Amino acid sequence: MKIKKVAVLGAGAVGSYVIWGLSSRNDIELGAIAEGERAERLKQNGCTINGKIYHPEVWNPGETDAVDLLIVALKYGSLSAALEGIQKATTENTVIMSLMNGVDSEEIIAEKVGVEHLLPAVIKVASHKEEDGYHFDPETTIGIIFGELTAPYDSDRIRAIEELFKDTGIHFRATEYAREEMWSKFRLNVCNNLPQAILGAGVGCYRDSVHMKAISDGLKGELEAIAQAKGIDLSKTEASSGRGSAVPPSARYSTLQDLDAGRHTEIDMFSGALIRMGKELGIPTPYNEYTYHMIKALEEKNDGRFNYTGDEEPTWSK
Repeated sequence: MKIKKVAVLGAGAVGSYVIWGLSSRNDIELGAIAEGERAERLKQNGCTINGKIYHPEVWNPGETDAVDLLIVALKYGSLSAALEGIQKATTENTVIMSLMNGVDSEEIIAEKVGVEHLLPAVIKVASHKEEDGYHFDPETTIGIIFGELTAPYDSDRIRAIEELFKDTGIHFRATEYAREEMWSKFRLNVCNNLPQAILGAGVGCYRDSVHMKAISDGLKGELEAIAQAKGIDLSKTEASSGRGSAVPPSARYSTLQDLDAGRHTEIDMFSGALIRMGKELGIPTPYNEYTYHMIKALEEKNDGRFNYTGDEEPTWSK
């Protein structure tokens, strides 16, 4: 297998890392899938990444025949609307690598196109958006981790992707523990992404506050109990993936970035998913339930629901 055509669906913080790396290859076709105003914007302005403008081709989902590798890098809330486009872009030999947060995007996509197309993967990149586009540190970025769920782990498509990423600047690693790697990153997101979003402070808060550390540990305990009940042994990845990318204490992860920008977050994919799994397994998730409702309330605040003027009907405190 040789990968000659790569499509990226979602040219945001995660997709930018892929576009940055693969743009260095002149022996492949590289395009971003987009429609409507977003497509026109990409065609005119390109993608600004680490201060440089990149111009991948821009393809409509119906124009992406014979894509060898489709990289899905969407926000969770955009996935449902994109499934038809993913189906259009998937041909018999297309490999799909979902680099979305969470642990269920592969299942959602597989229901539409078939599980045989999915190659489990996870990305760890501390990317953030500034006025001039997306920024990340290529050297400290952990990168993309991927692997087959069952043997042979050194499959043709694994070797093809290793060859694709080689010498591009993209950091990557194949693994025999793809599911555990995905849950390991899920744990990092739930424990380090969510509490700081409620507090509105940089990630140094976990180091500098015993109270923030206690909240993080509470979320972690619930997640690990659910993982154990599902037969997922997170100890298999402790040596390789116990930490995320190195960041300054002031770093604001994706959930807080969304709230800062007035956007809705991916909380349904994080605590929302854990609450659902906890109910299915009979495992209490009080830390995640509180976190879920707090972040939903912060979204409502951003939406203006609590912009009271003083002219409203009185309410009684209880």
